[in-house]
Amino acid sequence: MMGLSKYVQGTLAAILMAGMLAGCSSSSDKQPDKQPSASGTGPASGNTTAAADGMKDKLKITMMTTSYVGGGWPEKHPILDKINEKFNVDLQMLWVPSDNYVEKLNAIAASNDFPDAFTVNTDQFKKWRDKGIFLDVKPLLGSYPNLTKYISEADYKLLNPKDKYLGVPYYSIETRDALVIRKDWLDKLGLKVPTTLDELYETAKAFTQKDPDGNGQNDTVGLSLNITPSFDMQDIDYASYAFGLPNQWKNDGGKLVPSLGMAKEWKDFVGFLRKAYAEGVLDKDFAVNKNRDPLNKFEAGKLGISYINPNEFHSNTMATLLKTNPKAEVIQIEPPKGPTGIQGSKTFTSGSTKIAINAKIDKKKQERILKVLDYMLSDEGDLLTKNGIEGVHYKKEGDKYTKLDAFDKDRPSLLSMWLIRRNDPLIQVRKWDDQKKVAEISSFYKLNDKFPIRNPGAGLDSETDVKQGTNLKQKFMDGMVKIVAGKDPLDNVDKVVADWKSGGGDKITAEVNAEFAKLK
Repeated sequence: MMGLSKYVQGTLAAILMAGMLAGCSSSSDKQPDKQPSASGTGPASGNTTAAADGMKDKLKITMMTTSYVGGGWPEKHPILDKINEKFNVDLQMLWVPSDNYVEKLNAIAASNDFPDAFTVNTDQFKKWRDKGIFLDVKPLLGSYPNLTKYISEADYKLLNPKDKYLGVPYYSIETRDALVIRKDWLDKLGLKVPTTLDELYETAKAFTQKDPDGNGQNDTVGLSLNITPSFDMQDIDYASYAFGLPNQWKNDGGKLVPSLGMAKEWKDFVGFLRKAYAEGVLDKDFAVNKNRDPLNKFEAGKLGISYINPNEFHSNTMATLLKTNPKAEVIQIEPPKGPTGIQGSKTFTSGSTKIAINAKIDKKKQERILKVLDYMLSDEGDLLTKNGIEGVHYKKEGDKYTKLDAFDKDRPSLLSMWLIRRNDPLIQVRKWDDQKKVAEISSFYKLNDKFPIRNPGAGLDSETDVKQGTNLKQKFMDGMVKIVAGKDPLDNVDKVVADWKSGGGDKITAEVNAEFAKLK
């Protein structure tokens, strides 16, 4: 149980033990590309010299961000060498596994020893926004044209006080993740593509009970999910939306209603999961799965229905799946319709993650960091951070690009995936990629875009939420997980919701609605 959140270690130990005794547990600990406008061409502004920083002095710069599958680079790396040479810096990337990032950043905050630049999510940003930790970059952006050309104004404004940009936004594709299913399993079992949640459940049940991989073992499951470090249920969004739960907040006649306050919808959703858990249709390890574990299980041929990142579908997901399942077929499906016909794609809010620049460091270092970030979005920098170095990671003959072996070894695109990138859904398409596969990636997004469930409360402030929100969500999710696992009765949903509301949820709702009213 190493690395589990405290609430899982404590209250869910019994649940885990029951799952282990049932012989249904599995483990994997990798993680996908994170998430989560315009594109075009622009100057490589890293070649210009700002008045306050002529780049004569070599500067050591530390940048910290999340890492996912495969981890980050070693200290010596050809992309870092290029950036160091171009900007006269010693850029030290601190790669922290995503499952431990919040814990790591909290420890750094406690010691008041922040890196020069670092990634912050919504909760962390709100917690420290008014503490003087983050540099306001808005007055400086005039010297860095790519940071405004390729990142939208809306992304900069999100979560920020009026007339301040306390960080550089990380672009998230709004409806990135596509819901997919094992077509070969459907064919083997004589099943049609599910279109409703009831049909999807029966399909998932068959995937669990009828040996779809034909190996004679009871080692497949239909559904999975994980609990995020922010205490959200993830990778089961299609089911929560189908039961009428919103993406954090619902606009009900001009008033925002919080997801955590919707008892009926939670009872329907949790009832669905509870049944799935009792019948073995839901992964028994759901409460302790790490962020990428559901996808790991799909790629290992043990899970039949999953979300995938279209940009990594061919290069990672199918490449891994086909190694052990050479005849595997995977197709995208629409989000299933719920009892009232609601269906929704997993939906992110772009700009809710930021690259914060330490307000306490030397001005020259702050401006050098902005130079580096601006360069990464320029034509030259975008080519470098997505495709690598010509002659090392690819070769170019006329208009033809060919990937070289060093691309897979060096993974030169990590900065564009995990730190900063242009507002472009095809951010992981390389110069040499098969255009048929590029078209398929685009088709994933086209279908997803039909069913967004946007968060109308994104960026709205609540002082109570900043102070109490995380603890309230932890207690809320603890209660819901115990109900799903059959440790508490389904009727306890009403108490879990009531406790959230009385413990501070009603106050959060009032404060968010006060902010929402100002937008009208």
